[in-house]
Order: sequence, then C-alpha cells, then structure tokens
Amino acid sequence: MASVAWAVLKVLLLLPTQTWSPVGAGNPPDCDAPLASALPRSSFSSSSELSSSHGPGFSRLNRRDGAGGWTPLVSNKYQWLQIDLGERMEVTAVATQGGYGSSDWVTSYLLMFSDGGRNWKQYRREESIWGFPGNTNADSVVHYRLQPPFEARFLRFLPLAWNPRGRIGMRIEVYGCAYKSEVVYFDGQSALLYTLDKKPLKPIRDVISLKFKAMQSNGILLHREGQHGNHITLELIKGKLVFFLNSGNAKLPSTIAPVTLTLGSLLDDQHWHSVLIELLDTQVNFTVDKHTHHFQAKGDSSYLDLNFEISFGGISTPGRSRAFTRKSFHGCLENLYYNGVDVTELAKKHKPQILMMGNVSFSCPQPQTVPVTFLSSRSYLALPGNSGEDKVSVTFQFRTWNRAGHLLFGELRRGSGSFVLFLKDGKLKLSLFQPGQSPRNVTAGAGLNDGQWHSVSFSAKWSHMNVVVDNDTAVQPLVAVLIDSGDTYYFGGCLGNSSGSGCKSPLGGFQGCLRLITIGDKAVDPILVQQGALGSFRDLQIDSCGITDRCLPSYCEHGGECSQSWDTFSCDCLGTGYTGETCHSSLYEQSCEAHKHRGNPSGLYSIDADGSGPLGPFLVYCNMTDSAWTVVRHGGPDAVTLRGAPSGHPRSAVSFAYAAGAGQLRAAVNLAERCEQRLALRCGTARRPDSRDGTPLSWWVGRTNETHTYWGGSLPDAQKCTCGLEGNCIDSQYYCNCDAGRNEWTSDTIVLSQKEHLPVTQIVMTDAGQPHSEADYTLGPLLCRGDKSFWNSASFNTETSYLHFPAFHGELTADVCFFFKTTVSSGVFMENLGITDFIRIELRAPTEVTFSFDVGNGPCEVTVQSPTPFNDNQWHHVRAERNVKGASLQVDQLPQKMQPAPADGHVRLQLNSQLFIGGTATRQRGFLGCIRSLQLNGVALDLEERATVTPGVEPGCAGHCSTYGHLCRNGGRCREKRRGVTCDCAFSAYDGPFCSNEISAYFATGSSMTYHFQEHYTLSENSSSLVSSLHRDVTLTREMITLSFRTTRTPSLLLYVSSFYEEYLSVILANNGSLQIRYKLDRHQNPDAFTFDFKNMADGQLHQVKINREEAVVMVEVNQSAKKQVILSSGTEFNAVKSLILGKVLEAAGADPDTRRAATSGFTGCLSAVRFGRAAPLKAALRPSGPSRVTVRGHVAPMARCAAGAASGSPARELAPRLAGGAGRSGPADEGEPLVNADRRDSAVIGDTGFLRIGRAGFELLASSDLPASASQSAEITGVSHHARPSLIF
Repeated sequence: MASVAWAVLKVLLLLPTQTWSPVGAGNPPDCDAPLASALPRSSFSSSSELSSSHGPGFSRLNRRDGAGGWTPLVSNKYQWLQIDLGERMEVTAVATQGGYGSSDWVTSYLLMFSDGGRNWKQYRREESIWGFPGNTNADSVVHYRLQPPFEARFLRFLPLAWNPRGRIGMRIEVYGCAYKSEVVYFDGQSALLYTLDKKPLKPIRDVISLKFKAMQSNGILLHREGQHGNHITLELIKGKLVFFLNSGNAKLPSTIAPVTLTLGSLLDDQHWHSVLIELLDTQVNFTVDKHTHHFQAKGDSSYLDLNFEISFGGISTPGRSRAFTRKSFHGCLENLYYNGVDVTELAKKHKPQILMMGNVSFSCPQPQTVPVTFLSSRSYLALPGNSGEDKVSVTFQFRTWNRAGHLLFGELRRGSGSFVLFLKDGKLKLSLFQPGQSPRNVTAGAGLNDGQWHSVSFSAKWSHMNVVVDNDTAVQPLVAVLIDSGDTYYFGGCLGNSSGSGCKSPLGGFQGCLRLITIGDKAVDPILVQQGALGSFRDLQIDSCGITDRCLPSYCEHGGECSQSWDTFSCDCLGTGYTGETCHSSLYEQSCEAHKHRGNPSGLYSIDADGSGPLGPFLVYCNMTDSAWTVVRHGGPDAVTLRGAPSGHPRSAVSFAYAAGAGQLRAAVNLAERCEQRLALRCGTARRPDSRDGTPLSWWVGRTNETHTYWGGSLPDAQKCTCGLEGNCIDSQYYCNCDAGRNEWTSDTIVLSQKEHLPVTQIVMTDAGQPHSEADYTLGPLLCRGDKSFWNSASFNTETSYLHFPAFHGELTADVCFFFKTTVSSGVFMENLGITDFIRIELRAPTEVTFSFDVGNGPCEVTVQSPTPFNDNQWHHVRAERNVKGASLQVDQLPQKMQPAPADGHVRLQLNSQLFIGGTATRQRGFLGCIRSLQLNGVALDLEERATVTPGVEPGCAGHCSTYGHLCRNGGRCREKRRGVTCDCAFSAYDGPFCSNEISAYFATGSSMTYHFQEHYTLSENSSSLVSSLHRDVTLTREMITLSFRTTRTPSLLLYVSSFYEEYLSVILANNGSLQIRYKLDRHQNPDAFTFDFKNMADGQLHQVKINREEAVVMVEVNQSAKKQVILSSGTEFNAVKSLILGKVLEAAGADPDTRRAATSGFTGCLSAVRFGRAAPLKAALRPSGPSRVTVRGHVAPMARCAAGAASGSPARELAPRLAGGAGRSGPADEGEPLVNADRRDSAVIGDTGFLRIGRAGFELLASSDLPASASQSAEITGVSHHARPSLIF
C-alpha cells in the first residue's frame, strides 16, 4: 500500500492516545467464582428426569440431596441438562461429577451456550474438538478450564457417552464472574454518527474494538470517508467481515490500490463475534474472534484530510448526498470502544458527539428462530403433511457445504405419485413421479453449497409445479391431474427401507441446517418435535445450527484453494508447485545439487530453496559441471555505458531486479557453499576512486539494501579490486585498473564473493569532474555452487550416542526428510517427546521403516515395507509428513503409505523435550550408521557441527559411490569426494559431470583423424630397454569397440585400426548401406569379412555400433537391439596395434579391395562416442587433457550431438554442424544459456588444411595385479595372449 492509502487508514482512527482497558473487555484475574452452586432449583432444567429425586435441581456439584444428581428418564444422546445463570456472565471453567454413590456417570459430553435459551452454540475446545472428557467414576471431579472463555446466560450439557453398566448421571458446576455489557441495536435502517475531537493530534496507537451479533448476512458496521472519495469501511458481506481501505483519489499512482482484508465466516449465526483493529505506526492488526491478519502498510503515516465523523451501523451523514448504496447493519453492537472511549455510553447519555438516526435502541432482542442441524447422512425429520388438500406447498431455508443430498420426500395420497427435492452439483432439483408418466423435473439455483442461507419455496397444484430458490423461479407444466397431499413429509433423509414409507434417497441424506419450515400455511415448531409432541426424527440437533467452516482457518498451504463438505475439507494444489493433502510438500528439488544427483543434465529447473517452507519455487539455470552451479539471471541491462558528468553527480545508478524474491534469493545463497557475481568493467580516462574529501565515488547495494564500497574478492570496506588485492594493477598507486585515469582503455574483472551481501541490486557511479571520461560495465548473473545441506552428515558409532537439538515445532504440519545408510537391522532415526504427544521415525526391521506419533488421539503408525533390505549400506531417502488430514511415509521410490486422521480429533502436535537424532531419551534402540541431509519443515539441521562436540558421533560419512555410482555412465568411474562424488571420465568416450555428454565431430569430405597408439620414442637415459621394445610386442586377444554415426554417403569407412604387422580391423558401409566388418589377424591369411544386413544404415539417422571380440568370437550389436555373433578364422590375436583412423585413409597397404575403396572415399557426416578399449580418439582431439597424439587432416569440426539435426533422407549438407555457439551443451532448455566455467574450445574448426598434431599419444601399462576387480569397472580390452610379453590395456 502507498503512503497515501496508509494515511487514510491512520487518520480514520485519529484520537488522543489512551490506555485501552474497558471493563468487561478482558478476563479479570479472579474470574473463577462458582456460579451454579448458589442458584435456586428453578434455574436448572432438563430434557427429562428419571424420577422427582433425579431432577435437574439436584445436579449441583458435591451435593447429595435427592438421588444425588440428575438422571434422565432415558439414557440417549438427545438428553440435556440446562442452567440459567440469570444474566450474561463470563464463563471460564466447568466441572462435572457422576451421580452420588451410583454407577451413573457421563464419560464425555458437549457444552452449549445461549443468550436467551434459543439458538444454541456449541463450544469448541480446539480447532476440531467438540467433546469434553467426562468422569471415570461417580464422585471424582473433572475440572476443565475454558480457553478462550465465553459470555452467556444459559448453558447446556449434552451427554455423548456414559458408563455402559449404568445410566447418565451428572452433577455440575460453572465458574466465572460478572460481565459488563453495553449494547446498541440497529434495525437495518438506523445508524450512529460519532464526531471526533478535531484537534490534529497523531496518536501513537489506534485501537477500535467491538462485538457484534448479526441478524442478517450483510451490512455496514462502521464507515469513515474524506473529501475525495477516500474512505475506510468495515462491512459484513455474506457472513464474512471485510475491511476496505480506499484512497479514492483518481490522480494517485495506479500502484496505490485499494486494500481489502477479509476475515471470519458464518458470522450471521446470531451469536456474538469480537472485532479488534489495532494500528501501530505502519502495522495493522485486524482480528475477528481468534483469527488475526497482520498487515504491513507501505510508505509512511502522513496525515490526510478526512472528515472528523465516523458512522456505525450504516452510511448516513445528514445534509450530504450519498453515493453508497450498501445495506445497513441489522443486529447488535456490544462494548463499542474507540481508543478507550465507550461510544455506546456516550449515545445512551445523549452526548453532543453522538447523533442517532433511525430506530436505535439499547437492548438486544433475542432471536426466536429455531434451526435444526442434520448431523449425518442418516438424519431425518418426519413431519405431518397437509393431508387431504389438493396441493403441495412447502417452504424452508437451508445452508450446507455439501454439493448433493436429499432434502425432502413426500408421497401423494391414493397412489397418485411422489416427489423428491434434492441437491445435485450445488443445484436444487425437484422430481415429480406420477403413475404412467415420465418423471417431471425442475432445476433452480446454482452454487447452493456455499454455506449461506438459501430460501426454498415448492408448490404443486393441478396443472403446474414450481420451485423458487432465493430469486430464481422454475416452473414445470403438468398434465391436469389431482394433486392430493400425503400424510408425511421426510426432510433430510428417509426413515429406512423397512419402514414401508416408500422414501428413497439415492444421493444420501442432507447434512446441514434447516429453519423456518412451513407446510401448507402452518409454521413448524421444532421445539415440539424435540419434546416428542410432533413428528419424529433421528440424529438431529434441534435449536442449533452446527455448521462450521472447515476452511477457516485454511489448512491449505502455499496458496492451495480450500473446498469443503460437511465432514471434511480438501485442498486444490493445482498451479501452486506443491502437493499433498494440504499442499505442503514441494514438487521441486531444493537446489541444483539435488537435481544433479538425480542424474539431471544442465538446463532450466525450478528449485525450492526452503523446501516445504513458506517461500515458493523459482526458475534457475543449473550448470552441471564437477560441481552444480546455480545461475540466477537479473533483469537489468546487459551493458551500461557511462560518460562524464559534473563533479559529484551520478553518472549512473542502475538497479537490477531478479526473477526470485529477496527471501528466495537469501535462502538459495545461504544454502550454497559459495556464491559470486562478476562485474566486467572497461574504462577510458576513468574517474579517480574517491573525491577530495575521501568519499567513495562508486558503490553497490546488496540484497539487504546495504551500501558496499569494496570491489572484487577483497574483504568488505577494503575498497580494492581484484588486481589491487593481488598486487598486479597497471598503476601501483591505485587498487583498480580503472582508477588509474589513463587515456587508454583498461579493464577490471571484479568478482564479488561475500555471500551475505549478494546478489547486487544496484550499482551507483559518480564522477569527480572529468567530463571526457568514459566507461562501460556488465554485471553477470548470480552464481552459487553446491548445497551445504545435501552432504551434511553424521556417523553414529555407538547405540547410546545421539545428537540433540531444540524441540521440533510442527504443531499443524510436520515433515521430516533425510538419507540414511546402515548395516544393522534396527534403530531409531529421530524422536521428540511431549507430555503425551510424541513423534518417532525408526528402522524397525531390516525391511521396515516406521513413522509413529501421537497428537492426543492415541498412537498412530505408518510403515513402509521393502522387498529388499534397507541395511545394505547404501543411501535410502525417507520422507515423513503429518498434518491435520493424516500422515504419510515414503522411502526411496517405494509406494507411499498413508494413514488418515480421525474425524474431529486432536490436530496439534505439542512437543516440549529435546529432539533426539540417532537415538532416544532412554539411550535405547540407538541407530548405528549414517544420517545425511536432515530437514524438518524445510529447515536443515547442521549435523556435522553438532557431531564435532558429541562423543560417539563423527561428522561426515564416506561411501557415497555405492549409491550414486550408477550416475557415472559410459565407462566413467565414480570417485569419492569429502562431500559427495565425482565421475572420472578419463577412460570414457564421453565427458560431462556424468560422462554422458556426447563428443561428436563433423567430418567433411576427404578429412581424417588418426589416433596413434604407438610410435618410436627417443629414449632418455632413464628409459629401460623393456619399454623401448613395447611398441611392436603387444598382443590383444580381446577388445571392445563402440561408435555412433550419421551419414548419407556410401561407401564409407567408419573406423580403421592398423598394426605394425599389417594386421587390421575395418568397419565400413558398403555401397548398399550395409554394415561390413573385416578382421585380418594374420598377415599371411585372407581377412575375415562379415556383412550385417540389418538395414540401409546410410539413411541420415543416428546409428550405434558395438563390437566385442573375445579371441575368435565376435559379437556385433546395432542400435542397442539387433545382435549377431560370428567366428573368426584368420586368428585370435591382434598384434602390435599402431593407429586408429577415422575418415579418409591415405595408406591402407595390405587391405582388401572393399576396405581400400571405402578408405579412399573416407567418411562424410557425424561421428561420436568412438572408443577402442580405453582409447577415445574424438575425446583426445576435442578435449585434450594430457599427453596424446592425434593427427587431423582436412575439415573436422565439433558438433553438439550427432542425434540432433537432419531427419531420415536428409542430404549430407544438413549434417554439417553450427560452427559457433551451442556446441557441446546438454540438458533441457539449455540452448543459448551461459555455462559457468564452460570449455569453449569445441567451437572452432580443429583441422582445415594440412594437418594439426595435438599432444602426445600413449597407452597405459598395468601389471596383472592392477586389473580391475569387475568387468564393469575395467576397460573393454582386457584379454592378452599368453606370450611372455607385457600386457597392454586401453
């Protein structure tokens, strides 16, 4: 809200500051006197009595006269005991006993109260707890303090359950004190006008308080306005209280929007509701009953010209034209105080500040309407019809939350038919059934399940029937026939099929409230029904409407939309980014680190930095390198150009906004291990760093709106760029290159890395009076690395060791998530106790994880069972959640287990002990193993910090590769880090964080790439003669070859491997596009040639080939599906491997004609993932990382992926890559995104003319003891001959 709107609100309540302490507005400290013991017997009444000595007059606490208590004639749930306190009193506690010396006592009961003995209201102990605990014997006293207390004259105790071996028996006491009440009544056409003191004082605190009882659902409670349409209004709209604040000035900026605050629901129930409005500076607290809305107004509390008049009960100011047409209030206001001034008392004394308009009185009439509550779908009310009349006529009012239900059924006399009135999809429908005719249907109204009172009028006579719902009328013509009203009408439901009534209720009975029932021209008195003098009923609550709003307060979190029925509520989480019964659990990972360890590539992702906390998700770019980098872009300019300005004037003040809010950015930065933001600055004749008085001429503002004058990686307030910190600035007199003021362009690359200050939200630069100075700068995105909480772990080494933290506060919603790994069969992960409540998660058995808790409804357990043991020393993820709807538990990807909460049970989890992690308070059943990344309601616990000072617990936990090793693909090896894992891609044809990034190259016609396995070395003095002989004496008995390609040319040479002994391997595409493989393993024999007619593979599509030879057996796999096995006859050993050639081969001496023909043609298209054992020629050329020797001839350029590009049948020219930008990237939606620390060397042409040698080639020598233990970890060439020669493994 803007300052103008705030001023409107402030001035409305502009009164001299006073201490607000009106009598009766709060509980006196001694408000606990017994109220019932001194009352006469006539003040006690009941539904019935067993005998005169069991009457209600004997029901005082601890009395033994009569039979020693009240006992009704029949013990059922329709009995009640009532007390008349004589006047409205403040009730703070109740107490109960059973009948003296008997077996008669009540074990649970309801408490109801009323002002006039009609329209009773039920007291709720908690959000959903109605019943009170009773007695367990006849004479002990059970005392219950009421929080909050209430004011009433009449109280009723309704037994719910009693001793099964006895009867209902009660003795009671009520505690409290006198209650002062000043009441004013408005009839819907009246108002009070209060003129304020016109002295322009500014009180520090403004308070307005009142209670109201509404007779109708709409009406103005208070209103104040100014000269230009600005006003504030407190208005009841459809049973909800709405607080309006409107500046009313059309000339004000559009950002100053009207403020509307809505609280409460069902406030038109003809009971008292309290309102409190408090203003302290710019803070607004708006409270209705127990629910408070805290609102922080924007701007200041400046004064605006408002009228010094405020009206109560309506908008009515004499002599002034009214533009408002809103309805006035019909009902009563009680204890109306305005900054401590009793407005009602002023009105009663006819003070000049008060002007009364219309019929205003000072007593509150009691409602005479008797509502009826239909508690369940089995409820019904049977009433006599207007039998013998030639028409059917029924009217009533109803309110409900249910979309469907049976409202009324009646049979016509003489078998002439029946009618059914029911709700379906929130609409009222009437069906008339007559013999020999199709049903006649009428529909009226819509959205009738909104909890509001709706009027219904139904009539049928001779030739038509009609239904009126509120103002919606529907008429259905009938065939002229006599309508003869039946004997009995059933409201709400049916008596039962065995009754023979013919009543049917396919939709289930009605749940809600009815009132003002008339049949024919006669009004129905429900009190007669209650007394048994009229009709019959089942499961009703007469003289009370027990509807409650289960969406107030709403338990739906994160903006989830609450909807309800009579019994329950549900949350629509669509579009919120959250899921679960109450929209509590985030759909998104907390960080890019978490995304990375799910195997996700670089790309755009939503993250939720505080998990299930209040902050929402936001979009970032995750750059998956060895570390996971979070990239948050700003919406500011890409580059800012600066030119000289007069001394001390800003040359530039640029703000930078981010897609994420301040809270979201703070959470993401706090979660990260490191954050930085880069500023690239270019200067030509720049300004000096400081003015003559030493004032900094440039600064930046961080996320907390604090100004910082330091630059680069230096410490705060050091005022140095990075070059100044490193001592390499171009002018040693200055700490930034741009401060040297030279007549040449200089540059600074500034890295801001103080996490607590980032990100940059504004950069300000002023000038020291150098008019010709010039500069430009670019602010990069916010970059954050890692996730501190993801790898935060502790190792529990003894069963008696544990970590302890403060008590977990998750009263209404509690979620716990963590990783664990262990080798033991059982142990407690966490436990927190209360007086009776508790929460615990444990490994109960090797295959069972159990989540147990108690919130006052008795212990509840949810267990997940696994087909495989959890104690396998691998990480397992646990997520447990408990909310008002129930509890859930999920472990890894196993099906989630759920346990619903009991209906109308306790909902608050109250814990007060320490939180134990890895053990229990009794030091029994402790956990042995590791716990990692523990979060409670989105808040991470620092296990490592606590473990450093706890005996038996060590910070950190090793052994992550057993769980995350599968992320390393394509021959990559998992390596342990102190915090996490990394994938070693040294022996993979791929690179990237998971060895999954395809390394591809486009080969132009005539180009080639040669990878040299061996060559003649010039020996150093320390070289051995053994090494010098290796290049010709290595023999392979097995090798694994993989490659992928895409081309449209034939014939093509895909791969050629030569040896010093004129042996070779060639993989070619024949003229018809078939795959051919030739092995020549003995120079004295002809080569083995095999043709694999899988399909025409020169079709412009990507194809994968995998060749695995073990001695004479060759297995060929194409496109991960087609397989074929062949047997070699030319030999089993590949001797003295020399080189691997991709593309055109200039010399293929000794090769067969088909190979020579393909070698001459070479390869045109895309090759990727080429690997021969551990040798990866494309990777050696495009990603050189050590000694290698690769020769490139012709035009070879890197490509992002061979799979991207032309479709089937596309010409070869479409296979050419983009030679700039975008190469080598992966992940969803990452085109055009900057990559942190990206290797840009793949965007150039490697070879164009002649040839280019890159690095030095070599091979790895391993002794037999160095061979990997498993084939999955080893290089694919593992077999060697049994000759007495060293082994070569690629």
